Amino acid sequence: QVQLVESGGGLVQSGGSLTLPCAASGSRLDDYIVGWFRQSPGKEREGVSCIGSDGTLYYTDSTRGRFTISRDNAKNTVYLQMNSLKPEDSATYYCAADRRPLGCHYNMPDWGKGTLVTVSS
Repeated sequence: QVQLVESGGGLVQSGGSLTLPCAASGSRLDDYIVGWFRQSPGKEREGVSCIGSDGTLYYTDSTRGRFTISRDNAKNTVYLQMNSLKPEDSATYYCAADRRPLGCHYNMPDWGKGTLVTVSS
């Protein structure tokens, strides 16, 4: 399995930007599909974006056009760049990975502990 550590969370004003790195250790992310998910109090976990091992990009309607997922294999890190942030983007953001060819899904075996993002109005 791979160990994942998210960072970069914090308080940002509406319309601002934030970049969240997901740093991996114990394995190379090159062979994994990596996803970003988020969860806020009282709400179910929501998919944000995924990047496949082949570079395939997945976005949701709420994040497409504002968020960008990318990977830097040299640094063994996946990034989520968030622009035009809205208060409804406030949540704990989690990075997850799966080596199985199942696509972008919620039941990934390896998860980070999350990083909190708060967007003020």
